[in-house]
Amino acid sequence: MTPAAYRGWGMLFALAGTIAFAFRPVLIKLGYEAAPVSATTLLFLRMTLSLPFFAAVAWWLRREPPLARHDWAGIVALGLLGYYLASLLDFLGLQYVSAGLGRLIMFLYPTLVVILSALFLARRPTRRELAALALTYAGIALVLAHSLGVSPEHRQFLLGAALVFGSAMSYAVYLVTGSQLVKRVGSMRFTAYTMMVSTVPAVVQFALLETPAALELPGEFWAYAILLATACTVLPVFLVAEALKRIGANHFALIGALGPVTTVLADFGLLDGTLTPLQLMGGALVISGVLLVTLKKG
Repeated sequence: MTPAAYRGWGMLFALAGTIAFAFRPVLIKLGYEAAPVSATTLLFLRMTLSLPFFAAVAWWLRREPPLARHDWAGIVALGLLGYYLASLLDFLGLQYVSAGLGRLIMFLYPTLVVILSALFLARRPTRRELAALALTYAGIALVLAHSLGVSPEHRQFLLGAALVFGSAMSYAVYLVTGSQLVKRVGSMRFTAYTMMVSTVPAVVQFALLETPAALELPGEFWAYAILLATACTVLPVFLVAEALKRIGANHFALIGALGPVTTVLADFGLLDGTLTPLQLMGGALVISGVLLVTLKKG
């Protein structure tokens, strides 16, 4: 395969992975509409239905060198933080905000990585990064401006936005703390192991808070749950991993910016979601700021 073809496939993998990830919040919202299901049950189904695929990858990689004890500790900690907690907060938040707005808020995580790196890794932000921070948070201010009232609906909206922001923060912490571990363990094995670890608290939470009757759901809901676990979890995880290997994080960031746009369009087409002109302007600022912080010159 020629270098051009190799990179070309990487671009296609990045595009497919970004679109698949972008439909995840839409399927979550469709699941909530299809049945009176809790975030606990939906998260449980997403994790358990995707578990066999990640277990199969772990088995396939079983001949890799064994992991050190401290690497196992890191995988357990990051599995709980990066996938379980981030997913739980995201699922909870999407009960109160639209899929499109949820993705715009979640898309703040690259700028949160900049802030965390400055605070804990003594990495001083550049002027470019500071400008990106100003753009993204100005954009989020515009997105949330119409819901700063005191009515119950506005308070629920702001609660949902705060939960999704917590999810973005959790994911940013995961990226900052896990960057070195991924290099030692390998992206495929790291992903498979952390996803398997994150299934455990989802199962425990379901056992404590729900009953088997919570799984008596209509066929339409099960279709959404299966798609959520496979097409919007397993498939994009490995597509993105391969894309990053072929084209690098810098070029992937440009394609990744299509994610919130795709979610907004899918939200509008499938869920009758709406965005005001002010929110559209805010979304454009968020995407511009994230591109500024993730794309290098040249």
